[in-house]
Amino acid sequence: MEIWINPACSKCRSAIGLLDAEGADYTVRRYLEDVPSEDEIRAVLARLGLEPWDITRTQEAAAKELGLKEWDRDEASRDRWIKALAGHPRLIQRPIITADDGTALVARTDDAVQEALSRSKD
Repeated sequence: MEIWINPACSKCRSAIGLLDAEGADYTVRRYLEDVPSEDEIRAVLARLGLEPWDITRTQEAAAKELGLKEWDRDEASRDRWIKALAGHPRLIQRPIITADDGTALVARTDDAVQEALSRSKD
């Protein structure tokens, strides 16, 4: 299991704390330093079953500068969104946990972290 985090994020710290409390085996990816490529973002989106705009933090300064709220949310615009996420990783919703069963979750709640843990134990 891997968790994409921003150490400054309270939700990320909470998720790490819960994983540690459960004795989970995981690796940490500080995605602001180890920026995911466009292909990695596509792979995580496939695992999440989501579109890039679903995991975009639209209130971030970079989102406002790019005018993301005005961007189309359709198949033709998908690559544009993915390029924005790769170019501005702060826009990626966090934390994201990739579970051992091939799925992934945006783990912003304790329940989501528990779900990731259950997927990795099966």
